[in-house]
Amino acid sequence: MSLTLLNVIVAVIIAIAFAALNAAYLVWAERRGAARIQRRPGPNINGPFGLFQPPLDGVKLMAKQLLIPGGVDKVLFMAAPVLAMAPAITSFVTLPFSDLIVGHNMHIGILLIFAFASIGGMSLLFAGWSSRNKYSMMSSVRAVSQAIAYEIPMLITVITVVMIAGTTDLMGIVKGQMGGFWHWNIFPFKAGLFNPLMLMSFLIFFTCSLAETNRAPFDLGEAESELVAGFHTEYGSMGFGLFFMAEYANIVIGASLTTILFLGGWDCPFGFFPGVWWFLLKIYLLIASFIWIRWTFPRTTIYGLLNLSWKILIPLSLFNLLLTAGLLKVF
Repeated sequence: MSLTLLNVIVAVIIAIAFAALNAAYLVWAERRGAARIQRRPGPNINGPFGLFQPPLDGVKLMAKQLLIPGGVDKVLFMAAPVLAMAPAITSFVTLPFSDLIVGHNMHIGILLIFAFASIGGMSLLFAGWSSRNKYSMMSSVRAVSQAIAYEIPMLITVITVVMIAGTTDLMGIVKGQMGGFWHWNIFPFKAGLFNPLMLMSFLIFFTCSLAETNRAPFDLGEAESELVAGFHTEYGSMGFGLFFMAEYANIVIGASLTTILFLGGWDCPFGFFPGVWWFLLKIYLLIASFIWIRWTFPRTTIYGLLNLSWKILIPLSLFNLLLTAGLLKVF
């Protein structure tokens, strides 16, 4: 076995452990945060501050029997949760947490992550179609239309950043922002040019990250008040658990990409924090804002959600792309 293959296998194992740990304790953090926002008790019985609740919930899910309802397409029904989780795990392998901590750096890392993200979208369609449930089918159609609508402005914004950085290598994008927070892509002064719309690009990418994770106020794919539980209505045990883990893994990936593309990655403006801890601080602050937004804003309608992308975010991201191309050509 070659050393490179061994490194990738070890990186995948670490990514699975990291995703499982995040899924467990981000659920705890979200339940505690939601309780604080709604002024009610959160998990506080099992262990100090309820810290033993996530592993107990995990054991409960793994102990339950995996039931397959009659009349479903068994192959697609069983493949959908795996398709939801596998791309997220693979994406972790290419994410650089510092200049030394990366599973397998690739020159086309950003393209690889978005390619795997599209496979994750297919898992929602497979889950809804194979369940033979009208609520699940309606949910999968919503989820796919939402994914298509928000991947377009997200990719256009990424192209803008790639044009400024001159590379699709995630580590190269971070290294182009080194030297203090004023070099980060979120600020208008970058690469010798003045682009006043970079903050808008950050907001567009952040909004699309929220929508891609199917969370409120963009959770039209689940919409419990309308569609029972959406595309995973018929799933229980670890089938549901894999969808749950994939959602929180995608939250971490979205926050990590936002940090890499706009917030300097592991760059520390003060110089005394190790890079990996600074990177983790940034992504968990972004995740905290994910939680805050979910429990603060109400769910929008499907038409309002699609109009936001097609009529506002896509034109703005295209305008910023053309402006950035013009500025790079001139300066």
